[in-house]
Amino acid sequence: MPEPNTGLERLYRETGWTLRQFAQEINRIGTERGTPLRYREPSVHQWLKGHLPKEEARPVITEALSRRLHRPVTLCETGFPPHKESSAQPSTVEGLLDLGRIDMDPSRRSVVNAALFSVALTVPGWPDVIGRMEAAQGGTTGRIGAAEVNMVVAMTERISDLDDQFGGRHARPMAAAFLVNTVAPYLRSEASESVRKNMMSAASDLCYLTGYMAVDEGLHGVAQQYYVKALQLAGASEDHLTYCTTLRGMSVQAVDLGHGRESKRLADAAAAASPAAGPRMRAFLAGQQAHASAQLGDRSGALTYLREAEAAMEKAESRSKPFGSYDPSSLNYHVSQVRYELGDVTGSISAMEQSDQLRYDVYRRARVRHRATLAERQLEIGHLEEACRTWHLALDDYPMVQSGRADQRISSMFKRIRPHLKNHAARDLYERARNTAPTPLAASGS
Repeated sequence: MPEPNTGLERLYRETGWTLRQFAQEINRIGTERGTPLRYREPSVHQWLKGHLPKEEARPVITEALSRRLHRPVTLCETGFPPHKESSAQPSTVEGLLDLGRIDMDPSRRSVVNAALFSVALTVPGWPDVIGRMEAAQGGTTGRIGAAEVNMVVAMTERISDLDDQFGGRHARPMAAAFLVNTVAPYLRSEASESVRKNMMSAASDLCYLTGYMAVDEGLHGVAQQYYVKALQLAGASEDHLTYCTTLRGMSVQAVDLGHGRESKRLADAAAAASPAAGPRMRAFLAGQQAHASAQLGDRSGALTYLREAEAAMEKAESRSKPFGSYDPSSLNYHVSQVRYELGDVTGSISAMEQSDQLRYDVYRRARVRHRATLAERQLEIGHLEEACRTWHLALDDYPMVQSGRADQRISSMFKRIRPHLKNHAARDLYERARNTAPTPLAASGS
């Protein structure tokens, strides 16, 4: 007979769950990641007694515990053995090729199976990646120059525009194919030192964008792999801006999944890596530090960072207003998130409304998500008809957006509005949504 798993038992007690609730959460995350699981109470009981779950289920179990406890939970903590890993480490370009080829697969089965967020991810620090690039000069596809760099930059901008307007579901495979077929070969080409660095910087920015689009679809493990590639390439090209932007993106991913401590660590690392940041970047980073601090319950720290972000934004706005970067709409979104995490729902609604008013029209995907979130909070304080009006605004744009996160918000709308169908406004919204959203979303919200 195996020995009882004391590590898992301790974590289980800490969650306050019943055996049934534990099993349900594991199944829910498995389904969310495209690998449905059907565990019940007896399975959890057996794990506590020392029997090992299947290897593919173990990261799902640690993710369920991490989300519940709002802190990283590792395999070691759960008493499960580590995964068997190959000792062979691919080069940066080889790893990028492997990741991109998997992501190009239309079925994406292998991607979905690797889609779990890891709180134990090793994030390379700036000193560890600066100037490094093992396979950047293979000379296998001729010589490149500034024209090739400019083309990669322009393509990344176009893909980013598509993502903002229509979501990343269709744009991400396009980005992955571009990485594999064009960018990776460029990274192996002969080039002057300045062109080589500029190409790595452009590739880093594209990897960050592709990771961001993977987050949008709920493929969190895939996103992290792209983010780490972005960090490696940014360090190799000494591109502080993309390095810090990527760390901040990783922090956003973590805080949205409830990993406050990890989010704060990443936001702090981004701030530390950019001591000479301009005011707009400082606002960008401080806003994220504020959100992460608020999720941890650090009211004083959150408000201090928020004041810092607001002061930095004032300086940035007095100098220039570059389109496509952190702007007053983004700052108001952070204000809303901080207020909500600190229990001020009404204040969070006011800030979210201000964010919506200031948002550029091209950010359609963000508009759908944030308006749906605003409606949820309006309903939370009992303003049903106002929430319905806001959800209608979200539905105006929703058919033009292909986004996993937007889908989640619409699914949540169905679930939240269903108890209120005796109300005329709620019933009208529900009927419109049934005719607008895919049928599976309506069913998933039941």
